[in-house]
Amino acid sequence: MTSSPAPAPVPAVPLVRLAWRNLWRHRQRTVLLLVVVAYVTFLTVAYWSFVDGYTESVVESFARYIVAPVRVARDAWFEDPDPENHLADLELIETLAAVPGVRAASPRLHFPGLLQSAYVTQGAEIAGVDPEGERQLSRIPGKVAEGRWLAGPGEVVLGAEVARRIDARVGEHVVVSAGSLAGPQAMGLRVVGIARTSVTAVDQTAVLIHLDDARRLTGVPTATTVDLDVARGSEEAVARRVQELLPAGLTARGVWDLVGPIKSDVESNRLFAHVLAMVVYAFAALAVTSTVFVGVMERTRELGVISALGVTPRRLGALVTLEALFTCVLGWFGGLILGYGAAWALATYNILGPLFAAVSAAMPAAGLSEEVYGAVRAYYALYSGLVIAAAVVFSALVPGRRAARLRPAAAMRAE
Repeated sequence: MTSSPAPAPVPAVPLVRLAWRNLWRHRQRTVLLLVVVAYVTFLTVAYWSFVDGYTESVVESFARYIVAPVRVARDAWFEDPDPENHLADLELIETLAAVPGVRAASPRLHFPGLLQSAYVTQGAEIAGVDPEGERQLSRIPGKVAEGRWLAGPGEVVLGAEVARRIDARVGEHVVVSAGSLAGPQAMGLRVVGIARTSVTAVDQTAVLIHLDDARRLTGVPTATTVDLDVARGSEEAVARRVQELLPAGLTARGVWDLVGPIKSDVESNRLFAHVLAMVVYAFAALAVTSTVFVGVMERTRELGVISALGVTPRRLGALVTLEALFTCVLGWFGGLILGYGAAWALATYNILGPLFAAVSAAMPAAGLSEEVYGAVRAYYALYSGLVIAAAVVFSALVPGRRAARLRPAAAMRAE
């Protein structure tokens, strides 16, 4: 008695077609998997948009409140910020303002001094600024909660905590003293504004006077720094372009090189973000794999029939993997559209700002910025793609192998 010939193996192309048809024969299961994959992709893109954007916003806040996006000074001043290490001249300002990416250049004169009201005397780090140039460089002029911003010599703007500690009010006079290059100097200035920024480092230390007054107090004819206004995210690139034009002894530093101690904090936060992301990625890949696995369990009888029609166990496993691959790719593209749409919105509009402003108002010591934007990076697609690729691999290893081990007769009897 001759045995019946074994069924011919199903070619690869019909197997692909069969996998594609199976997606739409089980629409509910396919839609569920599409939603899971799209959600994982969307979450990955939105998560990294927030992480990168928050980091950039913190650095941007530091640049706009405490230092500058790009700062040019003598090497000696960076080592020892003493007025004696001031710039030799300010002729370079016009040259720097013409560098591509530089929107404005303004001098500042930083020096230590004493601030004295009718009641209290305290040490202070004082900054002499050009009032109009400061409007382009800093957010502080827009944060004057009482009074107004500087308009000319003879005036001073104080941080809110500075004013409270020395009990100074708008309209009152304070005395600023400094050790000038020619000897001690003192000057009476009228308080014209009190800035309330919710940034602790500013509210507790800010003492801003006119550049001309700072020159008279210190004896410095120029300034200690020339600070540059550049677009967010372009600080390091612009600093490199500026450096190429500077003579020996002068250095241009982007804000990332000026942030000091918070640099390690930012890097630690990003490391934690990566660790957290890896945990989320693992759970996301398992969620996709489990969805595919449940689908295989529900289709045991159907897969048994397909196997009986001539699909070898190996190709049956490949069929399940192909179905998972098609669904994951479709969900991935859908998630990318939604994710990058959300990232673009976060990067364009200050959506998160009001939330962080509320947190900052509740916790002033946190020093959070009221402007928090997202970021848009091409590699977010790679991050999410790796998660989906891992899910497809798991689908081949677990649900796909289970499908490959099915016995047609037993599978068709399954409930």
